[in-house]
Amino acid sequence: MSALQNVVAAFSEEQTSRLTGITSTQLRYWDRQGFYSPNYAEQNRRVAFSRVYSFLDIVSLRVLNLLRNQFGVSLQHLREVKVKLGKLADEDRWIGTRLWVVKRKVVWQEPGTDLPQEIISGQYILPVVLEAVIVDTQNNVAKLNQRDKAKIGHIERNRFINHNAPVVAGTRIPVQAIKQFAAAGYSHKQIIKEYPDLTEEDVKAALAYDLRSAA
Repeated sequence: MSALQNVVAAFSEEQTSRLTGITSTQLRYWDRQGFYSPNYAEQNRRVAFSRVYSFLDIVSLRVLNLLRNQFGVSLQHLREVKVKLGKLADEDRWIGTRLWVVKRKVVWQEPGTDLPQEIISGQYILPVVLEAVIVDTQNNVAKLNQRDKAKIGHIERNRFINHNAPVVAGTRIPVQAIKQFAAAGYSHKQIIKEYPDLTEEDVKAALAYDLRSAA
């Protein structure tokens, strides 16, 4: 689990859906039914951003998506598995132990025992490769955070970002902050050093932006 301990992040419902392949409708249904609730959640689920998921949530939900969709495990059976693994902490329930699937049933290896197997049929047990899920999730998070190239060199306003103040498109960097650095004598290169996500085009667009007319 060392690969997980160094990751701290929070993801909206939309981002969680994109990263896990589980629809927002399904995420909300699982939350209402008490099957899987986000790590950070407001008691009043009607308010905006009341469901915020952690990186551990993302990995757990990706495991559940594999079990549910790729291996065809029923939701009812997953509920029973959750009860079986009830002694584990919430964040360890789906990623704290290695899981196998046999005939659409989840099998787990109890501590101190040999590899699990289906005795009657001798069917090969398919493992959920947790390490691969974690690495793939990290790669997807990196892609999620990449800026859209079409937004480079543009300014935008969004009521959910920086209180609707103008920012460099695709970032949360205020135009005003860039202007203040420039007024203090910072060169374009020095400003980019302060904000590595920016490009020369971004700095030029921010400095050319008229805050008074925008207001």
